[in-house]
Amino acid sequence: MREAPDPTPGADQVRIRVAASGVNFADILARLGLYPDAPKPPLVVGYEVAGVVDRVGDRVSGLAEGDRVLALTRFGGYSDVVCAHHQLVAHIPDGLGFDGAASIPINWLTAWIMLVRLGGVRAGDRVLVHAAAGGVGQAAVQICRHRGAEVIGTASPVKHERLAALGVAHCIDYRAGDFVTEVSRITGGRGVDIALDAIGGDSFARSYRCLASLGRLFVYGVSSFAPSTRRNLVAALTGLWRTPTFKPIPLMNHNRGVLGVNLGHLWDRGDELRAMLHEIITLFADGVFQPVVDRSFAFDEAPAAHLYIQQRKNFGKVVLAP
Repeated sequence: MREAPDPTPGADQVRIRVAASGVNFADILARLGLYPDAPKPPLVVGYEVAGVVDRVGDRVSGLAEGDRVLALTRFGGYSDVVCAHHQLVAHIPDGLGFDGAASIPINWLTAWIMLVRLGGVRAGDRVLVHAAAGGVGQAAVQICRHRGAEVIGTASPVKHERLAALGVAHCIDYRAGDFVTEVSRITGGRGVDIALDAIGGDSFARSYRCLASLGRLFVYGVSSFAPSTRRNLVAALTGLWRTPTFKPIPLMNHNRGVLGVNLGHLWDRGDELRAMLHEIITLFADGVFQPVVDRSFAFDEAPAAHLYIQQRKNFGKVVLAP
């Protein structure tokens, strides 16, 4: 940790005193030097925060000092004071704490874009959610439940009972056997309508094989590229080598789609992100969605928070308390 002067917000920004910072796998990849979008070290990682506005830029309206807010940050989120563009800031609903609010921006927007904005998930759909106990996984499970879709989730066996209680219809142990065979058995050979995969490597190809006709595969991460606490170039290069390419003619013949989602490349779509975030937060305010926060780590325990996620111990979101 280091001390630095409090930042001054620009005309389109607000300054936030941070109460909780969300931890994401992209932070881990950036720390390991495996995230191409990250600035060169030394850098401050972190994509999302929740806290209280303490200063407002000249061109900002609708936000005031003292407002409880959550925000998307383009790095810099692991700080006790951050500035964020007003389009990427939203009010926290009454009754929702800072830890829960910090769990929303990245995970819920990512899941919403895949399932709702691009995937058109609807009642009766079957959705394969890898890492169903993770942050994006838990958001996806709740969105599918809200839309009437059936979830097939992969996770370690110790998490299966809790996943079933939260509405996951079928749980698969990703470490035992082939999930493609299990999905085929569960669906009677038909396959799933949507698959969400942030594992990377040959998992993308196997998830694609799980799709039914008119099915959509969403790829949004490469967690298998970082199997240990230190950068492993062999694992990263092996993952790249195993990553499939999808050719247009077979896609047409199979009536399937493959789509990629990277929220970090949508900063120029602030209006759309804010509109989607508003829809999500409204459902939180109405009690339709509930935050699932596994654990809050003290700020100087950030390395332990990263390790906790890499060891797949979390059920839901991990946050830091500056």
